[in-house]
Amino acid sequence: MKQNTTQRLLDAAKDIWADYHAHPFVRGIADGTLDREKFKHYMVQDYLYLLDYARVFALGVAKARNRGSMALFAGYVTQILDGEMDIHRSYMERLGISLDEAERTPMAQDNLSYVSYMLRIAYEEGPGEIAAAILSCALSYEVIAKEMTKQNPAWVEHPFYGEWVRGYASDDYAAANERLMELTEHLAADYSEARLRRLEEIFIACSRYEGAFWDMAWELRT
Repeated sequence: MKQNTTQRLLDAAKDIWADYHAHPFVRGIADGTLDREKFKHYMVQDYLYLLDYARVFALGVAKARNRGSMALFAGYVTQILDGEMDIHRSYMERLGISLDEAERTPMAQDNLSYVSYMLRIAYEEGPGEIAAAILSCALSYEVIAKEMTKQNPAWVEHPFYGEWVRGYASDDYAAANERLMELTEHLAADYSEARLRRLEEIFIACSRYEGAFWDMAWELRT
């Protein structure tokens, strides 16, 4: 399926995304040099992020106008809570963090701003706009992890950070993203030029929030 709208969004944010690969936090995961305390801070904050991220998908279920879109949004809620979060639960166990401790941790301001923006989009706008808000996070992690494996295939075997790289570079994760892109194309199929520009605005904003999330993790911002 040709992803016209998705490609438009990616083109709009390409300069922001290019910076992800050079970020010191991302580079530290790739080569295994990242300080564990920074990764611990990131992992707890990302766990909190995913709880609200799943809520955004759930609002997509409520806003969807047909069964197929409802099913795709609903499937992602399950994938996040019972799939992607497996990576976080595994790492938190290795880092000595209980789920209860993680859920009682205050959300960092960068994180809170990001999820508040997505939730506002989900409450106030339509299903296509919701898809644009969630797409940046989903796709950027795949792009980042696959670039790591392209630069050095051995990075997937790192005894600590390799699990993160393997999870986001996996075929299963890519297949889920393909379904999300197809959903975005479907929802935006009859959008006017003005609404497509709105999708760009949302996607660019979320892409910037992704960059701020890496900054937050690297600088241990709270």
